[in-house]
Amino acid sequence: MPEQTAGSSRPTLEAVAARAGVSRATVSRVVNGGAGVRQPVVEKVREAVRELGYVPNHAARSLVTRRHGAVAVIIAEPEFRIFSDPFFEKQVRGISRELTAHDIQLVLLWVEGLGDHERIARYLDGGHVDGALAFSLHSDDRLPALIARSRVPVVFGGRPALGAGPVVPFVDCDNRGGAREAVRHLVSLGRRRIGHIAGPRNQTSAVDRIAGYHDVLVDADPELLVQGDFTLESGARAMAELLDLRPDLDAVFAANDLMAAGALRTLRERGLRVPQDVAVVGFDDMDSVVRDAEPALTTVRQDVEGMGRLMVRLLLRVLDGAVGTEPGSARLGSAGPASVGSGPAATSVITPTSLVRRASA
Repeated sequence: MPEQTAGSSRPTLEAVAARAGVSRATVSRVVNGGAGVRQPVVEKVREAVRELGYVPNHAARSLVTRRHGAVAVIIAEPEFRIFSDPFFEKQVRGISRELTAHDIQLVLLWVEGLGDHERIARYLDGGHVDGALAFSLHSDDRLPALIARSRVPVVFGGRPALGAGPVVPFVDCDNRGGAREAVRHLVSLGRRRIGHIAGPRNQTSAVDRIAGYHDVLVDADPELLVQGDFTLESGARAMAELLDLRPDLDAVFAANDLMAAGALRTLRERGLRVPQDVAVVGFDDMDSVVRDAEPALTTVRQDVEGMGRLMVRLLLRVLDGAVGTEPGSARLGSAGPASVGSGPAATSVITPTSLVRRASA
């Protein structure tokens, strides 16, 4: 396919080859990421590309590499949630930075209503992207099945629900272990009536954090667990419900920082002191939420931006055939997410969490 029309001043592959003193085929291999070119030659070609301002013709390149240079990022939430919850901002930032480092375009898709499932499926079926990253999925969500139908390689953010479809690589944090650490901390402070503001039960992160709460408080009173939906407003409502049910409550673990911030608001309105009367622990360690919390919020930290980067790295390994779809997982140690998995069978990554102690507990 021609890369330059008559009379155009756009640098061509041939011009780069002439400047670098190599063949056109060698330049093509370097530009398209092919192997078999010695590093000194690679550097010479890249220098010629920079000097001439050469921009590859992506249509031509896709014919050679069978790649489109684009990845769909699918968030199974409506627009208002995406732009009001800092979790999504941090995860997309990590994804974007890693894709940019590999010269791959990000295409953002979200679910405003049920009709959007088919729209997203049609887009994936159209062959516009090389792969997809999908997160904030729900157990009753049709998206996993639709993505599987499209046969587009995919990595999930968050552990898929059991029975949600074919085994798919995923990146998640240690939700259950982080919740255990939060509740153990409250117990260590001498708190005995510890409530939990849970996230939606159709998301595995919320289910795992509930499980972590019960790992420590095996015989917890059912009244001490109330439902939220990961929003600030739901945290405020749930805190009010907890106080109405159990006025003697002396601590609460909220399944994310936004709900913890809502709980703090209700406690202030009720004239209760934090942590003297009620200690509060959140989950996520979102800078923007923690910064505005009064008092400073004790919370469980997960590396959300780093998880976004890991999702991209894992997807690139899937695209390169280095990761299959057989069951398996890799757990990264306390040193943090330095690599993805430990071999082709390690299709998923669980990143560590840590408790960040501040004034609220």
